Amino acid sequence: MPGSMINISAADGGKFAAYLAEPAGGSGPGLVLIQEIFGINQFLRDMAHQFAEEGYVVLVPDLFWRMQPGVVLSYNDADIAQAFDYYKRFDVDQGIKDIAASIAHLRTMPECSSGQVGALGYCLGGNLAYLTAARTDIDCAVCYYGVAIEQSLHEAGNITCPMVMHFAAEDGFVPPAAVAEITDQFKGRAEIEIYNYPGVDHAFATPGRDSYHEASTVAAYSRSIALLRSVLGPHD
Repeated sequence: MPGSMINISAADGGKFAAYLAEPAGGSGPGLVLIQEIFGINQFLRDMAHQFAEEGYVVLVPDLFWRMQPGVVLSYNDADIAQAFDYYKRFDVDQGIKDIAASIAHLRTMPECSSGQVGALGYCLGGNLAYLTAARTDIDCAVCYYGVAIEQSLHEAGNITCPMVMHFAAEDGFVPPAAVAEITDQFKGRAEIEIYNYPGVDHAFATPGRDSYHEASTVAAYSRSIALLRSVLGPHD
């Protein structure tokens, strides 16, 4: 089923776009898929459809819309430089409010039959998924190599939903010291699963990038789906 762009009302006024991918059955639990620093590019659209095939109603909000609506960047050097410029100017707190608006919108959609919604994000989106778990009523969250999570560990106590976090052992953006700090923070909390993948770098789950590592991607995807299914369904 082809995807489509819809509009979501922001809490402070205005509207922003989001990419919608629906399951073949037409309904299912909701999933907010949270972008890297490259906008709603082909990777995010591909993953939206992959999760839709798993039975989820997927929304990918355009979180850079306040700076530039419709950002779509690839992974070449010029686009990476542009992506980092957006990242430096991005308002994280406002981004979480836009994610909250996306969650609320999903829950009003008849396609989101259960009213339950999860969040899953990569890189910047991994950090935003963590903060979404801390600041909203999301039902579960998955964080792929979230950058700067260690700077917000004072919010960890606000997280009450199940969460899975994936880290790359050779990640220069999320160094081992940061992963150790995060892991220590959640020690003893069985509902928070943390996985560290040896010998791989940041963005190991993005096909086509030099850092892509298939075995780690498959393992992380399996663990992510296990969490989503256990909390959200769809249940056979």
